[in-house]
Amino acid sequence: MHSDAAIVSFYQSRSWRKCRAAFIKECGGLCTRCFRKGLIVPGEEVHHKKKLTPENLTDPAITLNWDNLELLCKNCHLEEHKTKRWRSDELGHVDL
Repeated sequence: MHSDAAIVSFYQSRSWRKCRAAFIKECGGLCTRCFRKGLIVPGEEVHHKKKLTPENLTDPAITLNWDNLELLCKNCHLEEHKTKRWRSDELGHVDL
C-alpha cells in the first residue's frame, strides 16, 4: 500500500477513532497549548508529536500512545505545520 494511502487508512481505522475520542475527552476538549497559556480554546485536531511515517505506522507506541498526542486548536495545528521560508534574529533582521 502506498505510504500516503496507508496513513489515510490508519486515520480511518477504528483503533484510531477510539483512541482519538478518548484522548479528546481526557483533555476536556481544550487545546493543550492554549490552555497552558491560560486560554480556553476548543481543541479540534489530535496531533502526533512524532510524525507518522511508513516505518512507524504499525507501532502503537507511536500511533496510539497518548504521550505522543496533543490536542490542538486549528491555529496551533496550523502553526505546528507551518513551514517558514525565512527566519529572523532577536533584533528582527530577516535571514532568507
